[in-house]
Amino acid sequence: MSSTCLVALLLLGGVVSKGAPADATASSSDIYRHLAVYSEVLSRIKSEYVEEPDMSNVTLGAMNGLLESIDPYASYLNAEQYKEYLKNYDTYKADLGMVLAKKFGYITIVSTVPGSPAAKAGLTTGDMLESIKGIATRDMPLAYAKLLLKGPPGSTVDLSVLRRKPEPQKLTLTRAIVVYPPAESKMLPEGVGYIKLEAINQNSTKETAAAVNALQKQGAKKLILDLRYCATGEPEEGVELANLFVDKGLLAYTTGQKSPRKDFTADPKKDISSLPLVVLTNRGTASAAEVAAAALQDDKRATIVGEHTYGDASILRPITMDDGSAIILSVAKFYSPSGKSIQNDGVAPEEQVIDADSATPEGDDDSDQPAAAAPDKKSTEDVILKKGLEVIAKKS
Repeated sequence: MSSTCLVALLLLGGVVSKGAPADATASSSDIYRHLAVYSEVLSRIKSEYVEEPDMSNVTLGAMNGLLESIDPYASYLNAEQYKEYLKNYDTYKADLGMVLAKKFGYITIVSTVPGSPAAKAGLTTGDMLESIKGIATRDMPLAYAKLLLKGPPGSTVDLSVLRRKPEPQKLTLTRAIVVYPPAESKMLPEGVGYIKLEAINQNSTKETAAAVNALQKQGAKKLILDLRYCATGEPEEGVELANLFVDKGLLAYTTGQKSPRKDFTADPKKDISSLPLVVLTNRGTASAAEVAAAALQDDKRATIVGEHTYGDASILRPITMDDGSAIILSVAKFYSPSGKSIQNDGVAPEEQVIDADSATPEGDDDSDQPAAAAPDKKSTEDVILKKGLEVIAKKS
């Protein structure tokens, strides 16, 4: 039996105890049955597979498959990997500028930071990394994949990418210090102020506030906040962003099995605009941007227009094991004011628009280079922005 399975059994020992409630005992019995199946499968693999397998690799794959089934942002790192992770993760500041998750066992791109090496190479939402530095990502811990992508500025990393072509594409990208783009703003016809956030960080709320104030001085009567392909930032920063447009009430809350509920409420002093508002989202909208969109939607402050968002807003924590391995797991999730789990459900727009151009990037099928990312080169009109303008025109 693997050490991980043994740890699980030891943990269960505290559940099945004298005086435990009947429902807890029944639940523990169900878990024991699952563990018995797991142990038998391991035994059969070891004794009957065509060749004797490396059981540490079998366990690693099993643990990451288990975690992915409940949490696409979780990781199981064996003792050696976790030691390397602790030693080197903060050592190198350069990477490729990708927000990642797990999907179908592979490392999947949620979004890329504009101007980053990944964005310049045309990588975009939904692309899968088949290998990193020649190491297959199938069942690779997400945290370890992020570690492999980091390195000194100017160094290179080899990738194999699964996109919308039959064969994986081989790429060599140069790591760089990723610079997050600032908020952009401009006036559109009919007194509509437009603000685009392509990334959220600790400066984004101030930048957005400055943009809103400038647009209002220019005569803006209505606002559009574009959060498409915005997937960076801590979820709490999304609360701060939403607070710019809401003067009271609940904006979000977190809770978990062992994490007490924490409410995030609006500070009336931080509210700077009561103008009618539309928020644009797509499949690359995640994390802080989702928290902001969910808050503005539930508080009836804005209409969401575009595609369903990705679904990523949680608090991750490492949980160490006795053998030196660790689980990096979501211990609490962010919820919208009405109680919807953003991590599980994402944000569903009131006005849903499928951007066919961003869903299927154009490119040369015979080229070894990836197709250009949708936001940089569009072959059709911006249907989501067009719909957003139609919606905002009806607001007063």
